Amino acid sequence: MMGSSRVWNPCHWTLWLLFVSCSCAFYVPGYSVKQYSDGEPIPLLVNKIFSDHTQLQYAYYDLPFVCPPSGNSHGGSPFGSGQSVSLNLGEILRGDRIMTSDFQLHMGKNIECQALCTQEVGRQDVKWGRQLIREGYVAEWIADNLPGATSFVTVDRSRKYYATGFKLGSQEVSPADGKSRTFINNHFTLVIRWRSMPGGGKVVVGFEVYPKSIRAEDHEANGCPRNPHDPHEGLELRIAPNVARLRELYPGSSYIPDDDDEAYDDGATIKIPYSYSVYFKEENGVDWWSRWDLYFNNQDDNSTTHWFAILNSLIISGVLGVAVYVIWSRTVQGDIRGRGDGAMDDPKVKLRAERKGASLLEQETDVERDGDLSDDGGVEDVSGWKLLHGDVFRAPQYSGLLAPLVGSGMQLLFMASGQLVLSCLGVLNPSFRGGFVSVGMGLFIFAGLFSGYFSARLFKTFGGVKWKKNMLITAVLFPGLIFSLVFLLNLFVWAQASSTAIPFSTLISLIALWLLIQVPLVYAGSWYGFTRTPAWEYPTKTTSIARQIPPQPWYSCSAQGILLAGLPPFAVLFIELLFVFTHLWQDKSSYYYVFGFLSAVSTVLLVTISQVTIIATYSQLCAENYHWWWASFLTGGSSAAWVFGYCVWYYVFQLHIEGFVSGLLFFCYSLLACAVYGLLVGTVGFLTAFAFVRRIYSGAKVD
Repeated sequence: MMGSSRVWNPCHWTLWLLFVSCSCAFYVPGYSVKQYSDGEPIPLLVNKIFSDHTQLQYAYYDLPFVCPPSGNSHGGSPFGSGQSVSLNLGEILRGDRIMTSDFQLHMGKNIECQALCTQEVGRQDVKWGRQLIREGYVAEWIADNLPGATSFVTVDRSRKYYATGFKLGSQEVSPADGKSRTFINNHFTLVIRWRSMPGGGKVVVGFEVYPKSIRAEDHEANGCPRNPHDPHEGLELRIAPNVARLRELYPGSSYIPDDDDEAYDDGATIKIPYSYSVYFKEENGVDWWSRWDLYFNNQDDNSTTHWFAILNSLIISGVLGVAVYVIWSRTVQGDIRGRGDGAMDDPKVKLRAERKGASLLEQETDVERDGDLSDDGGVEDVSGWKLLHGDVFRAPQYSGLLAPLVGSGMQLLFMASGQLVLSCLGVLNPSFRGGFVSVGMGLFIFAGLFSGYFSARLFKTFGGVKWKKNMLITAVLFPGLIFSLVFLLNLFVWAQASSTAIPFSTLISLIALWLLIQVPLVYAGSWYGFTRTPAWEYPTKTTSIARQIPPQPWYSCSAQGILLAGLPPFAVLFIELLFVFTHLWQDKSSYYYVFGFLSAVSTVLLVTISQVTIIATYSQLCAENYHWWWASFLTGGSSAAWVFGYCVWYYVFQLHIEGFVSGLLFFCYSLLACAVYGLLVGTVGFLTAFAFVRRIYSGAKVD
């Protein structure tokens, strides 16, 4: 803390980290239990399709080859199928488009087969469907707030786990000609797992979807396939070419290009019959309170790796902690004891420091004039960081930019801390769909108070006067850059007709939240921080003439040194970062839910950044360089450059993203995330260095 003089003790927070890391097992799946009586309808909602190979998502009912909603109401609902469900901000931003459907589910009522529709699909829609299946798209349906899941078992068959969604179709290689064939799933077996409650009602504890492809010839007149659970030949998503036209275009050849539209009849279509079955299975081994565990139960196998990540971070932080302890106890404290609390006020010490920064000619003239000072043995001990007492608190260049950046960093720090705490407590969980983004947005807007306060008070400390201008920069700079980048990316996504695109009405709502709520909060925080609170006091006075900085070593305040300082924090983070990237970019069907481990690693990360910044700042001061303000901020945020480099490596060697727009989204959002991360940890580094410098130049506890 800024005014604390107590040295960090590794034993204190080690026990705290072990406690926090266990919080990943605590989980609040919802706020109310929905109980059903026999025969009561269970609404089935359709959402979207997504793929691990691309960042573009599409609303399920936007697909031209699926059954469109009929508009009829089912189960006594006043809303017909195809009606959009109200979504929170987080759901909209993550691309959800939830709508009511024509599927009819009633508690305890099994359905052997129910025809849904027969959809007639043209050639262009068939080509798009084949492309989606090749890219591995899966569909997400929702029943009782549970996403329809594909069920898997571990290799030893000891337990079962879920993956969200089910595949649109499959690809097989024909053994006859070796060509790839694409099949579309058109029959769905829905399994609803339930258990009884003490009050007599029934609750849903599982929702599984088993898709199947059945050719049209195996369907009867009522639209249902004969014996739907028996083996059937699949329905190939393909329109047969015109044989006569083929002979004209490719005489004597059996090769038919799929993209040659001239080989197909105009208006050629294929009919796809859709049907479904429903079965209710009693499941007494799963409680309603733990029904979501199967969606992230497969992460238990990686718990050893998470513990290794924590151990790795503790070792790195411990080594750096020893270095900080040596600096503090042997060097700084020894210097303070050696000089006494009033040494900085000694006129001889001040004169010696001024001479150190003067030119050689001036120094020789002063020595000839005041030669008695050279014989003062006590003054000869003044060296290194103590010589900077008259310059160390000189206002930095571009202080009008540094203060808003630190204010925005405090805003992000409050938001991230709140999200991690609520996630560890189980408030933010998969059942609260979109809650992580929605709550994060709310915390960010509310934290405008902290942003304005810290920015204004730091601006006042730097000697600034126009606090309203500083407030405006704080309120507009960082949010404005984020909004501009998201808007530009949204133009590319809009062109792809993807549900990933943010609706125009949502963009207007975000602007309203920004200008009508956050900006006034930043103004209120800035007004209080500038007019009602004093500036942070400096323990030494700044001289009128800046001293000359001697030649610096390569590692001091240089790009190479700053990047090198970012390696230890990145080493603390990169193991856990691999899991975050896997669930964010590569395996979207599963949920990242080990926030206890992430909180532990994040805590060690902040401690490590503080340690690295203290070491770098002290080394810079010992080199008689008083430009530590920006250097501490950049040193704290330098690990963001390594994280972005890791993003590039992950894209090249781990991901299989296809398409220009998907690649653009990956790199732009990665750059944006690294900028947010760099601003947050850079603020932590700056505040740590500020507290450290104030402390060593005061020799006493400061406010």
